[in-house]
Amino acid sequence: MAGAVPDLTPADVAAMAARLRSAQPAWEALGARGRSTHLLRWLDWLLDNERRILTLVQQETGKSWADASMEMAVVIDVINYFTKHAEGFLADRKVKPAGPANSVRRLRVQVRPHQLVGLITPWNGPLAGPMMDVAGALVAGAAVLCKPSEVTPLAWSEAVRGWNEEIGAPPVLGCVTGGGAAGAAVVDQVDMVMFTGSVRTGRAIAVRCAERLIPCSLELGGKDAFIVLADADIERAAGAAVWGGMTNSGQACVGVERVYVESAVYDEFVALVTAKVKALRQGMDAPGSFACDIGAMVTAAQVAIVTDHVNDAVDKGARILCGGEPGTEGNFFEPTVLVDVDHSMTCMREETFGPTLAIMRVADAEEAIALANDSEYGLSSSLWTRDRGTADRLSRRIEAGSVSVNNALVATFQMPIPMGGWKNSGLGTRFGGANGVLKYCRQQSVVEERFSLKSEPLWYPVLPAKARLISRAARLLGAHDWRRRLGLRARR
Repeated sequence: MAGAVPDLTPADVAAMAARLRSAQPAWEALGARGRSTHLLRWLDWLLDNERRILTLVQQETGKSWADASMEMAVVIDVINYFTKHAEGFLADRKVKPAGPANSVRRLRVQVRPHQLVGLITPWNGPLAGPMMDVAGALVAGAAVLCKPSEVTPLAWSEAVRGWNEEIGAPPVLGCVTGGGAAGAAVVDQVDMVMFTGSVRTGRAIAVRCAERLIPCSLELGGKDAFIVLADADIERAAGAAVWGGMTNSGQACVGVERVYVESAVYDEFVALVTAKVKALRQGMDAPGSFACDIGAMVTAAQVAIVTDHVNDAVDKGARILCGGEPGTEGNFFEPTVLVDVDHSMTCMREETFGPTLAIMRVADAEEAIALANDSEYGLSSSLWTRDRGTADRLSRRIEAGSVSVNNALVATFQMPIPMGGWKNSGLGTRFGGANGVLKYCRQQSVVEERFSLKSEPLWYPVLPAKARLISRAARLLGAHDWRRRLGLRARR
């Protein structure tokens, strides 16, 4: 496909940021309900233009139509969830005073949005990725400066154009296009950064945010483990592993990358997975046809990474049961199953981000947990057992931000609970109910006096009699036994 966007300079980004800042106070003044009205109007426009926008997604990524259409489903869920709950999430919170001395005061916590939020997103979800964060920031009252990947900027640029030109929304959403310099300029202009992408870039952004003393939330890479115990529903587990590992051609930070299967069911599981992977239909189908299961990869560079991981595994003793080769045309890589793998192999240590499943036999749950935790990443995970007690016990030992029990990937899209990574997989969380909005806000404490007195006991001047009385009252009200309350000396 042909398409072009401008490569904005830091000066261009600064000018856009200034325009957004000037529009933000009026946007905040609309209140949660008023802002939600515009978001819902945007959703209507996106749905009215669904085929055209998803065609852009497909053309710039090589996704199957099924994978492209999933992005609109995410858009629908996110906008509906945050607009439905915005008023409650942003409401003032009344707090009970602590201690008798403060009983004469009213306490509350109110929130104000960061004026300008920066949102930087990767190439694997051009529409859904930004929307997972922008809805919460907009409904919070912030203006948002978005930076989509330079690899896939077209669909999100069109979505932002719809906001600014088609629905009559206030000009509080901007789209920065360009390369790394444009992204760095976004970080330099905003008051809070939400970044999704690589560990290397995330670290650099975190350092710059620390220098500027602004908050950031980082959702970084993953190497998610999938643990299958002997009592699991093996047919269902095999289907979930294939879907979790192959969806979006494996280009999902929460995709299944490492599979650990108890020895008693290993052979059955591997046979089922291999048959299901061989049956996958790969290609780029016509819009609306749903004729393929998975599509191409987004970049030739990512195909090369997957090829290197597979070749490294084979060189170190792994076997390929199906797939294992890049396509002859385009950015395709065959859906691949690897067995006889171990942790000396790159495919078990580094993020592959491609349509591969590496399956390892383990003796028991203890070995599976130890291997699952033997990683610098800790984003998501999956645990398979019919025993709820076992699931509860083992889930508390997995070092990852989320655990899907008897399913795959689903914990990522549950908006009432947080989605975030441990270890090198990130900092902060996405979603999490009210946190999905409040993360874009600053908390402000308000203390109001119930009674207007001429003076306060602690105000100047310091009078010995008054000071001694206050000290005795503090001891009387705060100590936990009568000897200390009365200030009596301990017997020796």
